[in-house]
Amino acid sequence: MPEHHRSGLRVGVQLHPQHTDIGPLRAAWRAADALGVDSLWTWDHFLPHTGDPAGRHFECWALLSAMAVETEHAAIGPLVSCTAFRNPQVLADMARTVDQLSGGRLVLGLGAGWFEEEHRAYGLPFPGPAERMDNFAAAVRAVKERLGTLNPGPAGELPVLIGGGGRKRTLELVAREADWWNWYGWASADPVAEFRELNEVLDDRCARVGRDPREVTRTVMVNPDQLPLVEGFAEAGAAHVVLSLPAPYDLTVVEELLKTRDALNG
Repeated sequence: MPEHHRSGLRVGVQLHPQHTDIGPLRAAWRAADALGVDSLWTWDHFLPHTGDPAGRHFECWALLSAMAVETEHAAIGPLVSCTAFRNPQVLADMARTVDQLSGGRLVLGLGAGWFEEEHRAYGLPFPGPAERMDNFAAAVRAVKERLGTLNPGPAGELPVLIGGGGRKRTLELVAREADWWNWYGWASADPVAEFRELNEVLDDRCARVGRDPREVTRTVMVNPDQLPLVEGFAEAGAAHVVLSLPAPYDLTVVEELLKTRDALNG
């Protein structure tokens, strides 16, 4: 059974593709894969969104192509890919190709986008929240439809992950369209309690659309200083915890997370 289909709590690491060079980034994903993480991620931005705004930064899907062929065990994916950046049908084709390169290990993380500055810098529209969500919902459906027509298709199951915590539109879209859901509570006063509440909201949204809530894998992203919360997230319903790790990549934190996973899984 593939690593990312194991029972029990699973853990991963998101490697920030900013303020670093290609060499350390490649070394980090190879080392993390060798350590036994269940998933490896990067983000989909065009500019640094912390630190020096003119700092070094690398593009998501080119990195994922390299990650696909330089790792062996972990699921890989964008956490998350902004559907406003690319034609959604082209994005589906890109994802299928990376999934083939990885041997069926891709999780296709999708999001509506939030970083206005990068949209402006790259000449991309940045409409208001309601229109962004309209466009996002249409893009998710278009991606899934195109994935069903490609020849060859994806090498694996290619689950679709939707990121976000909007109680009305985002979680309803998750209930209708997603295989995985991700939430990142970096700004929450009580992340575990909020995650538990959102989990219950998602259960309700699934019931409203006639879907079994157990079909949606619940995931949460944490910062290094939030590792003490991992057990609480697991108790609140998280099946997968992803560590958001900036450069320089301190893999001792990843090792600590893996020890927590193994202890919780017995």
